[in-house]
Amino acid sequence: MRAWMEFGDVTLAEQIAEFVCGTADVPEAATNMTAKAIFDVVTASVAGYETASAGAARNAAETVWGLGSAAIWFSGKTSTISGASFSNAACASSQDLDDGHRAAAGHPGAAIIPAVLATLDRYPEHASRALAAIALGYEIAVRISAARGVTTVATTDSGLWCGQGVAAAVGWLRQFSSRQIAEAIAIAGTTAPSQAATPYTRIMGNNVKEGIPWATANGLLALELAHEGFSGPIDLLDRAERFDRNTLVSGLGASWQIEGTYFKPYGCCRWIHAAIDALLQIQADHQIAADDIHSLEVETFARALSLNNETRPATLEGAQYSVPFSVAVAAVHGPSALLPLKEEYLNDRQVITLAERVHVSVDRELDAMFSAAVPARVRITTAAATLTQEVLLPKGEPSNPMGWEDIDAKLTTVAAGRLDADTLGRLRKAVAALKGGEIEPLQSVLARQSLPERNYSAPTKHVTSDNDHALSEACWRSVIPSVI
Repeated sequence: MRAWMEFGDVTLAEQIAEFVCGTADVPEAATNMTAKAIFDVVTASVAGYETASAGAARNAAETVWGLGSAAIWFSGKTSTISGASFSNAACASSQDLDDGHRAAAGHPGAAIIPAVLATLDRYPEHASRALAAIALGYEIAVRISAARGVTTVATTDSGLWCGQGVAAAVGWLRQFSSRQIAEAIAIAGTTAPSQAATPYTRIMGNNVKEGIPWATANGLLALELAHEGFSGPIDLLDRAERFDRNTLVSGLGASWQIEGTYFKPYGCCRWIHAAIDALLQIQADHQIAADDIHSLEVETFARALSLNNETRPATLEGAQYSVPFSVAVAAVHGPSALLPLKEEYLNDRQVITLAERVHVSVDRELDAMFSAAVPARVRITTAAATLTQEVLLPKGEPSNPMGWEDIDAKLTTVAAGRLDADTLGRLRKAVAALKGGEIEPLQSVLARQSLPERNYSAPTKHVTSDNDHALSEACWRSVIPSVI
């Protein structure tokens, strides 16, 4: 028993930290997936850079954290590790294009990857350890979230757990002790953003979203505090009614959670993707135009009804969390219109008209598949026929994966009108080097000013209809349980 332990048995936080510190190598399959996850998060950041929320985060990072050696991606500016990580995490998650994990019901990459890359800007001597550090961060973050029981907790927001993955990843990268990493996990878990309004507010169209940037900076702060001797409630994971022990520690090192990462072809909540896939399949098979659709029914799992589901969202975030609106955008403008969603669609009369024809309901069989799956069934009625398509595994799931070519195609669509040909070519070369474990070329691309700043202003707001409020309120009161 270590002298610093005072409570008898070794805690779960200590066991996790011992695993992290005892890991010398990560299997090739895990590092390959890590490289793909980095490519995808950078692609999401290209899409998110121009949003008002990402611009605000860059400006705030300069004011709050000041100058440093860590790159604020694509801006040519730098800040401290925490400032750059906060800014880049906000950028990566702003358009809801960042990766996720089914077991965690959330998004580890937008936190862990920016934190590790920002740390490397300050400590380049650890570059060869980058991919393994990120894989370890995913491992710890996903296990902690999954151990909570994501089908029963009040909220699955990523900010509640991704900071602990940040602490594990950066702690291992910088070769901190197991004690320091265990304490950092305890501190980060205790002080994570509470997401207090999530279980009851219907105002999903705000920039806070899942609290990922705050958790990212908080995980880094927790690690520095632990490094200086600050302690946390080291037994925070040991309450059996809150965390399942087997999920946390069983099989550590035998398989790697990052290999279960999913990637997103559309810039909206993952819970909407199966419905979009089904809709697009019907349109392709039967040559159905948006104007042909008289009604559109989406049958899915209950938690999808806890989204705001506004038919006339006022913000991009509101659109990202609306089944009717996101489905309508895809029907009217095609899948590329969701790479990423644009503010102009918020005022698109054809999209709004179709969104108002979308009805979302719960199907018991599909609901029983959540959270292991996020399925949907779409039924389109036209003047000529009623057509149905079911999708159990949307594109991007590990069992229906997006390959390297798919993510490169995602980058091509996202980069159009944003990155010039030279920068796009250098980014692709950097990704090729990344596959071989070399991360410095990517850091060089990210550090340059490649994307323009603009004057950020909120889009023209719609007056949300009474029907929108009624649907939203009915959904979140009936589906989301009380705060735990």
